[in-house]
Amino acid sequence: MTQTPPAATPPCPSPETLARMVFVPDAGTEGIAPVPLHLLDANALEAWRAEQPDRVRQWLEATGFSAKAGQVALLPGESGALALAVVGHGTDRDRARTRFTLGGAVAKLPAARYALHHDLAPQELETEALGWLLAGYRYRRFRPGAEGADRWPQIVAPGGVDRARLETLAAAEALTRDLINTPAGDMGPAELEAVFLDLAARFGATASVTTGDDLLPANLPLIHAVGRASPRAPRLLDLRWGDSGPRLTLVGKGVCFDTGGLNLKPGGSMGLMKKDMGGAATVLGLAWAVMAQGWPVRLRVLIPAVENAVDGSAMRPGDILTSRKGLTVEVNNTDAEGRLVLADALALADEEAPEAMICMATLTGAARVALGPDVPPFYTEDDALAAALSEAAAQVRDPLWRMPLHRGYASMIEPGIADLDNAPSGGMAGSVTAALFLERFVDDAARFAHLDIYGWRPTAANACPKGGVGQGARALFAALPGVLRL
Repeated sequence: MTQTPPAATPPCPSPETLARMVFVPDAGTEGIAPVPLHLLDANALEAWRAEQPDRVRQWLEATGFSAKAGQVALLPGESGALALAVVGHGTDRDRARTRFTLGGAVAKLPAARYALHHDLAPQELETEALGWLLAGYRYRRFRPGAEGADRWPQIVAPGGVDRARLETLAAAEALTRDLINTPAGDMGPAELEAVFLDLAARFGATASVTTGDDLLPANLPLIHAVGRASPRAPRLLDLRWGDSGPRLTLVGKGVCFDTGGLNLKPGGSMGLMKKDMGGAATVLGLAWAVMAQGWPVRLRVLIPAVENAVDGSAMRPGDILTSRKGLTVEVNNTDAEGRLVLADALALADEEAPEAMICMATLTGAARVALGPDVPPFYTEDDALAAALSEAAAQVRDPLWRMPLHRGYASMIEPGIADLDNAPSGGMAGSVTAALFLERFVDDAARFAHLDIYGWRPTAANACPKGGVGQGARALFAALPGVLRL
């Protein structure tokens, strides 16, 4: 059953956000040349400064400019207008510790049109140029009167970068951030469906939605069981795009809010649960990028969209559920619901045997304990995919770390009374056992990769304010063409 989505759902990302996240022409409507902006390595500062006019050298010395990472110097011309900007790029050690140095400096620059001068390797240039675009992101749904796009510094596309590709990645990330940042009261399953259908319409994809009790005859019982207690009906969102090439299927966890169910979360753990659909948000951003760039693939996107709530019909600890695949699952913790909705979606995806199947989910706190908020673990049996993904993650500065699907822990998810346990006791290896659980719903594990992401920046960083953030999508976007031999 397809429902009409809520009319109040705003466009994601907003036009105001996208207006900031693009490159601009060399000159404005008045033909004014852009302001030169030099990005300087700290070790190259002295040589560069020696080549500059006296007024530039004297100004930099007077202001104490040392090219520290993110440091900015603004030099006026004879008329008093801005004539030159210099941004410090730090040292190799600085750049190993942080990324998007140029993006972090954007907020320190006055509104003007800039042309970048640099001595960067091609990949480093792409990262810094993308960082500038990502720095333009703002979530303004509830502060519509904040500064406009016309007051934001702009940059000319540097020579040697793929302008369209970087603008696509920036827009895709803006979509992901907007979805995660939107409060759950305004981004429930129906609202997520509205954005999903808008994305399909934008790129000429086909989409279907199975909602509420229709999930049962469609053999999606776990998605129904998790979401049935909420007045906001559970649903499976299914998008298809492309009619030739290898099959690429993306599955994203869309738990729009997670109370924990009858195993109710404490208040301190519930505060960020609007981001529990971060896997769906990141998958939609990646799908945007794939379709916008016209990859020669048969793309499928599956999102189980639910709210894990509490009423008399809620699933109970100790219940045994039968999945689409026929495997039975003992529910030992209703707060381990993400792997349940993903299980049905993965089983459905696997029936087509796609060449690559990627699962993204804000799945376990254990992943955060192990690797912190910035580095999501990923799991796959495909060594070639793992190597490609690790290499791409390092190259595009989108951190990921491969973790083992350790078979010795398989008994931890086998309770005896049912085929599987959704929440093994003991508290150890929680991210690994969750990945092992998901793998049981995929017949050919060599085609499958699971990313256990966080989807949130606890503090602001270069080119990323505190709040929702995409993780792993850029690494996948860089790695998958080689994996799929596009």
